[in-house]
Amino acid sequence: MNSNEVLKQLESLADEKVRKQHIKNGAREDLYGVKMGDIRTLAKKIKTNHALALELWETGNIDARMLAILILKPKELSPAEIEKMVASEQFAWAADWFYNYVVKEYPEKEQFREKWMNSGDKMLARAGWSLTSGRIARAPEGLDIPALLNRIENEMTNEAPETKWTMNTALAHIGINHPAYRERALAIGEKLGIYRDYPVSKGCTSPFAPIWINEMVSRQK
Repeated sequence: MNSNEVLKQLESLADEKVRKQHIKNGAREDLYGVKMGDIRTLAKKIKTNHALALELWETGNIDARMLAILILKPKELSPAEIEKMVASEQFAWAADWFYNYVVKEYPEKEQFREKWMNSGDKMLARAGWSLTSGRIARAPEGLDIPALLNRIENEMTNEAPETKWTMNTALAHIGINHPAYRERALAIGEKLGIYRDYPVSKGCTSPFAPIWINEMVSRQK
């Protein structure tokens, strides 16, 4: 199966409701609107195909890129290729797929973390803060958490929405996983008020950091 054949198959799976929902959530017009389950099913049919994945990514079509993420080989990407791909995808949903399936699985991912956090590119910064959130939760050794809290307090309000989301995640993870800094994390969340009024579906936890922190801490008891 070549890239043109894959695009035709994706187009045949288009769902207008999905397309409209993605566009409402910030996607560009270059997509068909394929359901996530259908993309996963097609990926299983194709299996791993790194060359095809790169061709699909280069089309810029969002559905094709999400399929590409599932069939590429992260270890075969160079650091330069990964950085270029992260910076090139502006739709948060697809960007988060790339982070979870590729960046997070890349053996030398730590090389990106601080570089991206300090990048002027909002999508690189978003991914850099995601990597930092992972370190905060699972491998905090060597992290200067007070310095991270200072940055979050001083910078998060003025960041692009894409970056703000993962900075907020880092703030929440500090409060959840590090009792010594919990009070300050809660205070920063209250002071900034970011996502205080964020609409949340029944049964879901608010992204407002104080609510998120307190909810997760209560589950630990």
